This record gives sequence, C-alpha cells and structure tokens, in this order.
Amino acid sequence: MWLFIIAGVFLAYIAGLIYISVKTSRSVLMRRITKGRKKSALLLCLVLFLLLTGVLWLLLNGTNALIIMIHLYCFWLICDFVSFLVKKIRKKEPKRYVVPVVAMLLCAVYLTYGWISLHKVQQTNYELTTAKLTEELRVVHFADSHVGVTFGGEGLLSYVEEINKLNPDIVVITGDFVDDSTPAEELRSACDALGKLQTGYGVYFVWGNHDRGYYNESSRGWSAKELKERLIANGVQVLEDRVVQVTDSVYVIGRLDRSDEQRGGRKSASELLSELDQSKYLIVLDHQPHDFDAEADAGADLVLCGHTHGGQFIPILHIGELTGEHDLRYGHEKRGNTDFVVTSGISNWALQFKTGCISEYVVIDIKPSH
Repeated sequence: MWLFIIAGVFLAYIAGLIYISVKTSRSVLMRRITKGRKKSALLLCLVLFLLLTGVLWLLLNGTNALIIMIHLYCFWLICDFVSFLVKKIRKKEPKRYVVPVVAMLLCAVYLTYGWISLHKVQQTNYELTTAKLTEELRVVHFADSHVGVTFGGEGLLSYVEEINKLNPDIVVITGDFVDDSTPAEELRSACDALGKLQTGYGVYFVWGNHDRGYYNESSRGWSAKELKERLIANGVQVLEDRVVQVTDSVYVIGRLDRSDEQRGGRKSASELLSELDQSKYLIVLDHQPHDFDAEADAGADLVLCGHTHGGQFIPILHIGELTGEHDLRYGHEKRGNTDFVVTSGISNWALQFKTGCISEYVVIDIKPSH
C-alpha cells in the first residue's frame, strides 16, 4: 500500500509541476524574459518551480516540500477552473496574474490552518457508562507523539503536566510514541517525561508500527530494546499481548501491533480475552483500529486506538475506512456492548500539517450506570 501511496505522491507532483510550468510559461513576463521562445520559457518555469521545491526541502523536509507543492497545484487547478467559469459567464477573461496570485494565497492560508491544527494540541473529552463499575474511572489516552517531529522530551513534559492536573486513574499510550527519525537523546528525555506522570493505577504502553522502526537500528542510534527498558525504568508497563488487572473490577489488555503479525504473530482478541472474567471492565489497547468486530465479539468493553492521525488531510480523510484499512478514522463508535475510541494523535508522522482534524489527548470518564 505504501508503495502505491509514494508512487501516487510523486506522480501527482510531476503532473502538477508540468501543469503550472506550462501555464506560467505563457505569461507576459515569461514571454518578455525569453523573448517569445516557448521552449525556453517552459524550461525556465520548470527550473524555478524545482528550485522552490528544493528550498522547501531544505527548510522542512522532502515529504513536506512535496505536500506543499501538490497543494499549490491543486489550488492552481481549482482557480483555473473558476477562471474558466467566469470567462464563460461574463464573456471576459480575468487578468492572467489573478489565478497564480489567488492560488498561492489560498494555499498559504490553507496550510497555515493545517500547521496550527497540528501544533495546537487540544483536550477531547468522552463520557461513557457501564454497569460493571461501582466507582468512576478516568482514563487519559494519547498516541502518535512521534517524538521529535513537532515536540521533543521537553514538549512532552508540558503535556504531562497538563495531564497530571486532570488527576487520571490510568494513562494509556497506544503506540507510535517515537518515530524512525527520533534522536536518541529525545527518546530518553521523552521516556523520562513519562516517569513524571501521576496516576492512581499506572501508565500502560503498547507498540505502534513506528516504535520498532522500519530502518536498521544502527542507523537510528537506538534500539527497540533500549526504548522498552527506558519506558519500564520510568514506571511504564509495556504490554505485549499481556493482561494486567488494574483494580478489582478493571483489566487492561495490551495487544501487539498489527505490524507484529509479520514479525512472528500476535494473539487474537479471543485468545487474550476468552479466559478473563467477563464481569470485569475490559479495556483493550490496540494501536491500529483494524480488528473491531473480533474485539467486540471477544467481550471488550472499551477499545482505544491511534494510528490514523484523524485522516490527515481534506479530502482524503476517509480513505482508510473506504479501503478497509481502518474500521474507524476518528472519534467514538459503539458496536454492540463495546465502545471504540480512536484518537487523531498528539502529534504527527513527518508531515507538519493536519486539515479536517486536530491534535489531541483524550480524557475518558467511565461512570457507573447504576
């Protein structure tokens, strides 16, 4: 799937580059600079837009440079279409400079909104009820911090301090705590920040697809083993297809990530839950929201996930659900007796923009129904 996505991004970039280069080469300014030589004008425009991509690449990174340019192409195409409609209706063509200027302004405004949506972390609250509890339980849930992308250890510490003010009973981290590119010193600092969490019944962690990484560990400067040991040293329980009884009436079940199926397998939801006392409240932590029916059938009361980043961008927000990659993009859904909550994440992977979604940590108050 990733190969198709990467190929699609590059094809979109190349197609857009050609499109706006052709359009710009026909401008009066380019004709004057190249003295009417069409091929020279086109070549010059291609070079200028490639240089712009290169500057963005140096300022941000390759992924963000391509995303910005593709957004520019899309807005340019939309503006060209609107210009075409205006010409048909008013029988008068807008001035040539209007389309590129408006497209660039719209792109800048839209991506500024996306930058703010990513970097301004919000608190999202849910209230659930159950007959299995006699006292209220407060769970604080976050995922996808991808430490080093939008904040490091110090930034995470500021969110830890916010969470402590909420007096959580449990804090759960559903994967992608770090990223493939997370520096070793930020990894250690972020783990140490988790050690300052103040909870009634502990902090629980499950692996995401990025925590173990896709690259050779020597190129990362740290290993998954080091991450696990640092988490444990800071009081975080790492759950790898493991069940912990948190209170007399609550179990936390941490699943290995879906990506671990290729690393030797993980237990099914029924294998993990079938032997548990179903009169207890069963909280399942699973990084990827991809096994909802099985988790509901196994008797889970609450399933907490991350991974989707809220869908990332308009208009591709629901692609994961439409393709069957995700059971739920974002938010709360109830299937039978099971509540599912998918967070959009407290940060992001590589990209510096979110549109149509937010960055958040989640507070879930589970209250007795009797």
